[in-house]
Amino acid sequence: MIGQASVTTVSPPATQAGKPRRSWTEAEAVALYDLPLPELMFRAQSLHRRHFDPTEIEQASLLSIKTGGCSEDCGYCSQSAAYDTGVKATKLMEVERVVAEARRAKEGGATRFCMGAAWRSPKDRDMDKVCAMVRGVRALGMETCVTLGMLAPDQVARLREAGLDYYNHNIDTSREFYPEIITTRTMDDRLETLGHVRDGGIKVCSGGIVGMGETIADRIGMLVLLANLDPPPESVPLNLWNEIRGTPVMDKGEPVDPIAFVRLVALARILMPESVVRLSAGRHAMSDETQSLCFLAGANSIFSGDVLLTTGNPQRQQDAALLAKLGMRPATPRAAR
Repeated sequence: MIGQASVTTVSPPATQAGKPRRSWTEAEAVALYDLPLPELMFRAQSLHRRHFDPTEIEQASLLSIKTGGCSEDCGYCSQSAAYDTGVKATKLMEVERVVAEARRAKEGGATRFCMGAAWRSPKDRDMDKVCAMVRGVRALGMETCVTLGMLAPDQVARLREAGLDYYNHNIDTSREFYPEIITTRTMDDRLETLGHVRDGGIKVCSGGIVGMGETIADRIGMLVLLANLDPPPESVPLNLWNEIRGTPVMDKGEPVDPIAFVRLVALARILMPESVVRLSAGRHAMSDETQSLCFLAGANSIFSGDVLLTTGNPQRQQDAALLAKLGMRPATPRAAR
């Protein structure tokens, strides 16, 4: 915790014409984060219930459609060509194989299928195949999401025409800490792509990673930056950094206190009450109790499946057992619009 806030020092989020507040200061966010945990959880859960069924958890599946060989130097990433992490570069997968993987994910309970390619930005020659993947997954009745790096407006238009629902482009951390982990592109580069995606009519999925050596203030600053986008991302993945040997973050990363992470989830829910908050990478290292507190704090989505790109993830039967133990259930599947 950064400081000690009393229960009465932080007002509920202001609204205009019934819409959630769009402008937060970091001081306001810190005061919320520092509330006594029962009060913080109560506020987060109260907002969560206004916008979501608190007993439902969305299940998504993530597939690496092109692994390794990325020219970016993201210090946390196993797929950067700058580091020797043991990950071998592959070519872009064939469309038929991707659709087959999506079909299996749907049979396993996933309602959203996310496809990730390790690129700085996609080449135009690759866009035909990616757009065909999007169309194939949508035909299964699943929501679609891709993450391909930086995009130009014409590439956004092509993805929109193919029917893409969400584009993932994480800001990763606070503006202040960002240069400590990435030098090959700036925070403004990332925000520019998010702007192109929003202007192109595709929903935004953007979050970050904790446990890379950043401060709690950096984590809060990351959420404030996201919350103050107009509008905020419809989907906010929160990742715990996985230890990946060969990366620079391996020397500075440190375990995240579980209660500190729960506080971050609750803050994300309060700052972005209408967004889906997803427990993403690192969930395999969380106890059932930590995950349960995160759900109570407002997290309402998980990635299902044994692998997330190149890192581990709880097996589907583990997730099913946990949800059953909690009396919770997967979210009702929604056909892609």
